[in-house]
Amino acid sequence: MKFAGSHILSVGQFERSDVESVFTVADAMQPYARRRKVTRVLEGAILGSMFFEPSTRTRVSFGSAFNLLGGEVRETTGIENSALAKGESLYDTARVLSGYSDVVAMRHPQAGSVAEFAAASRVPVINGGDGSNEHPTQALLDLYTIRSELSAQNRGIDTLRIAMVGDLRFGRTVHSLCKLLCLFDRVSVTLVSPDELRMPGDIVEALRQAGHEVIESDAMEEGIAQVDIVYSTRLQEERFASSEEASLYRGRFRLNQQTYTRHCDPNTVIMHPLPRDSREAARELDDDLNDNPNLAIFRQTDNGVLVRMALFALVLDVVDEVDKHARDVGWYTGGRFT
Repeated sequence: MKFAGSHILSVGQFERSDVESVFTVADAMQPYARRRKVTRVLEGAILGSMFFEPSTRTRVSFGSAFNLLGGEVRETTGIENSALAKGESLYDTARVLSGYSDVVAMRHPQAGSVAEFAAASRVPVINGGDGSNEHPTQALLDLYTIRSELSAQNRGIDTLRIAMVGDLRFGRTVHSLCKLLCLFDRVSVTLVSPDELRMPGDIVEALRQAGHEVIESDAMEEGIAQVDIVYSTRLQEERFASSEEASLYRGRFRLNQQTYTRHCDPNTVIMHPLPRDSREAARELDDDLNDNPNLAIFRQTDNGVLVRMALFALVLDVVDEVDKHARDVGWYTGGRFT
């Protein structure tokens, strides 16, 4: 794909070579994200961060990525704090706010809304999640994390064995990740969920059409055995008609250290898009996994900054200029990335 000036709305835009290009640039961003160097390549540029649905990691990660490239961030959070609450259309919002920004990162609770916004925008738009539809940057950072974690075992994404566990019906992160996995070879995917929260059929069919083995199950202990990655997801309560309906499924699949030790291979990597639900009734990933070296959830969040820096650099066409604006970091950075 042509990155410069393009919207990033769906993983369907990407070929395998495009994913590999993003990862190559993300690797090059490590000195800046790890606070070894500073670059001001986007000095004067403005990111319009428009998150009309609650977000912590994704919103701050986008902003941090842009700041680390030297740009400025202007935020709008919550529909109730925007002109959308007064009846303004997405078209008008896009026309106005894209005049204030050089690139927009947007999240919205309705599927297809970010693409609608992008159609009226005068600058590139990056999808930060649209309802239960897609979350392309999360899928890219998840795949980047899988690549990084497996490289330590001298493995690649081809022939990956992955179990996805939890709310697969409404979890946009697993939807996008499955679509990206279709670009790779001989992947084995085990989908563990209650029948009512199964992965949408079109995504399952796409995996099979790509030549991958797909197993659907409601038995977590069997599903997480003999896999490289266990990818857990929280119950997407905000997508249900009521809290009472969501409660029917809360806490159905809990992974703790005892279950991990009993059923997982010793090097199985644990991932989660976060936030994990730490309430007693949920705990899809228990706190007793925090000291497990294979818990990769915080390495995932660090990788999110790398991948989003890469996308900004590609979309704004400054990849070859980043190092020309570099200098050493002059403040204490500690050992947080070691």
